[in-house]
Amino acid sequence: MKVTLIQAQLEQSAAAANRAVLSAMIQQAPGSDWYVLPETFATGFLGDGDREPETMNGESIQWMQALAQEQKAAISGSLVISDEDQRLNRYVHVNAQGQVQAHYDKRHLFGYGGEDQRYQAGQERVVYPFEHNEHTWQICPQICYDLRFPVWCRYQNDYEVLVFVANWPVKRVAAWQHLLKARAIENQCYVIGVNRAGPDGKGVMYGGCSAVYGPLGETLVELGQTPAAVTVDLQQQQIQQIREQLPFLKDGDGFVLQ
Repeated sequence: MKVTLIQAQLEQSAAAANRAVLSAMIQQAPGSDWYVLPETFATGFLGDGDREPETMNGESIQWMQALAQEQKAAISGSLVISDEDQRLNRYVHVNAQGQVQAHYDKRHLFGYGGEDQRYQAGQERVVYPFEHNEHTWQICPQICYDLRFPVWCRYQNDYEVLVFVANWPVKRVAAWQHLLKARAIENQCYVIGVNRAGPDGKGVMYGGCSAVYGPLGETLVELGQTPAAVTVDLQQQQIQQIREQLPFLKDGDGFVLQ
C-alpha cells in the first residue's frame, strides 16, 4: 500500500487557501493509494475561532470527496466539525470512491494550549478497515496530543497501522519523533505521523518531521522541517512476520479503558 505524507505549511483561518495548497501538493505526488494530511488542515490549530465550524456536508469534506475521486485514492486528515451542537477536532477518512468511510474525534484535548475550552473530547477509540488490492488493513487513527497517551492507542489485537495527524511545534519536535518511534516498537505496527511545517503567522513555528516507522522502530522515511510530500510503500506481510517471529504482544497486560 502506497501512503503519501503531505507535510504542508498552513495559514491560520484560511480554509480555501489551505485547500488550494494541499490540492497542489497531492496533484504533484500522483499514484498513491492514501494521502494523509495534517491536523486541522483547513484552519490550523485553533484557527476556527472567528468562524462557524464546518459540518460533515461542508466545503472541506466535499473537497476531500472530489479530490479522492479525482486521484482514485483515499484521503485523511482532521478538521473542526460541528456535529449535534458539539465542536469537535475530527479525523475524517474518505475512501477512493469519495465516500466518508470513518471518523474519529480527538480524545485528548491540549489543555496547555486551551483546546479543551474550544472543543468536546471524543469518547470512542476507532479502528477501521482500509481495502487495498484484495487485502484489508486495519487502521487506528489518532490526533496530535493523543501521542502522549499510549494506553489509548495500545494494540488490542485489532490494527496494523497507527496514524497520527498533528500540529506539533518545533520546540517540542524531539518528543514527537521519539514517541512516534516508541508507539511503533511497543505495538509492533507501522506508525505514520504527519505534521504541519513552518510558521503560522502568529508566532508559532511548527516542526514538520513527518515520518513512517516500521514495527521494529526502524525509520522508513522522515522529512525535515519544511513543506514536502513523500510516499512510502507499506507491506502487510512484514507486520505479520514480525508479530509471529517476536510474539511480545501476547505478554502484554490486560486493561479496560474508562
